[in-house]
Amino acid sequence: MEPEIVPPTVDAIKRWSGVEPPNATARHGLADMANLLDEIERVRAGLAFEDEPSGFDAALRDLKEPG
Repeated sequence: MEPEIVPPTVDAIKRWSGVEPPNATARHGLADMANLLDEIERVRAGLAFEDEPSGFDAALRDLKEPG
């Protein structure tokens, strides 16, 4: 069974470019996108630029040339 993301993605690709997945392997590749998006979301949830700004500033000060 295909993930829920496949049919709307196939429709969007067809509307945008006028092509359809040529075979089952192409549809399987689209199904892998659901897993990839889930993995990216998990990583994204754990990252925040604002978590370490003082560490970045300290690194810049440490690397600053004397003068």
